[in-house]
Amino acid sequence: MTLTGSADTATRRPPYLGRRLPSRVHYAWWITFGTAVLMFVGVGVGYYGLAVFLRPLRDEHGWSNAVVSGATGMYFSISGVTAAVVGPIVDRRGPLRLMLTGAGLMAVAISAVGVLDQIWQLYAVYAVLAVSFGLTTGTGVQSILSRWFVTRRAEAISISATGVSVGGMVLVPVGAALIDQGGIELAAPVMGALVLAVAVPIITGVLVWDPRELGVGADADRPLVTDNASLREDVQRRVWTRSEAARTRAFWTILIGFVLVLAAQTGFLIHQLSFLEERFDSRQVASFTLTLTAFGSVVARLVVGRFADRVPKVPLTVACCVVQAIAVFGVALVDTTWTTWIFVLVVGFTIGNIYMLQSLLVSELFGFVSFATVMGVISLATQTGSGAGPFLVGWMESTTGSYTAPFVASASATLLAAAIIAATRPPD
Repeated sequence: MTLTGSADTATRRPPYLGRRLPSRVHYAWWITFGTAVLMFVGVGVGYYGLAVFLRPLRDEHGWSNAVVSGATGMYFSISGVTAAVVGPIVDRRGPLRLMLTGAGLMAVAISAVGVLDQIWQLYAVYAVLAVSFGLTTGTGVQSILSRWFVTRRAEAISISATGVSVGGMVLVPVGAALIDQGGIELAAPVMGALVLAVAVPIITGVLVWDPRELGVGADADRPLVTDNASLREDVQRRVWTRSEAARTRAFWTILIGFVLVLAAQTGFLIHQLSFLEERFDSRQVASFTLTLTAFGSVVARLVVGRFADRVPKVPLTVACCVVQAIAVFGVALVDTTWTTWIFVLVVGFTIGNIYMLQSLLVSELFGFVSFATVMGVISLATQTGSGAGPFLVGWMESTTGSYTAPFVASASATLLAAAIIAATRPPD
């Protein structure tokens, strides 16, 4: 089975920086590496940065955990709305202009976090940050990769998404160190400038939406031989409307299952640094432990990406959810340094793969022509769930005085998600 770039799109040269990259490497892989760098700053700052800013915002302004977590929850909901709104636009015109706008907004919004002194300002800045995140990362990046890779999609996404994990590994300790040196007033503008300096050259100088624009084929012109019926060209190029997708069982099992698992996962991740600071009474030890989570996600995603294209995605997703639930139970209920490190490492093994598998399931079952349209609606639901997760964990922690109950609830929700995703079947 081969999907090639058909001639219905005028060919052109690669963008400026792309023309200076070694031509012996197929341009599909430069797309993959470019999106990895974009995700490094976009998610490393725009996602992991929320965890870095959580406790300093509470301590500096005397705001409650629930107030700051509420802003974080709103952030995820608005980013989901953004993905849903721009999804059909991405499928028709491509994501690059939207991504460029998002990068500029993200740099401004992150920088503004350092000068907040009112709660309404916190919510306003996080709203702008959410829109920028929805424009810059997620659906746009995945729509590019879903067109450049079909039979080798998991391999490409695993490499690209490594930027997410490396962003957490590098930028969380950097952000924590900047806060220790000069407070959030120093950390925020430095991280904002980093987004602008890295994202803009990648978007304008490297990325290309569709391989047909360069006159090349998908899968780096080396597609895998597969009998997966969902990867046939007629399936991948089928046009889905939102209402048609919503009448399928696969749409709802993916949506509901990932709402639960991502709400639980995000609630745990956003509060993980604060929880670890309390457990270890040290910001640096807590940052190191959080880095283990990111490191685990890098290793596991690259390993899984090597074979995920050859195995059924639904059982693999279910297994990741079950392992994550067990690890979160362990973090919550076993209070020793070594077991905490082991369990957060295992959580890291699953986190990146669950995000990756969500995109793989949607692109495999609904194709790449309508990927952003379908994924945008699912992202709206899952991002809203991701927003509810930090708020609910923060509220439960404020109510009970401990992170044990909310983390146990998160693990239980993840097990329920595994059962729902297990019921996914290809649409007719």
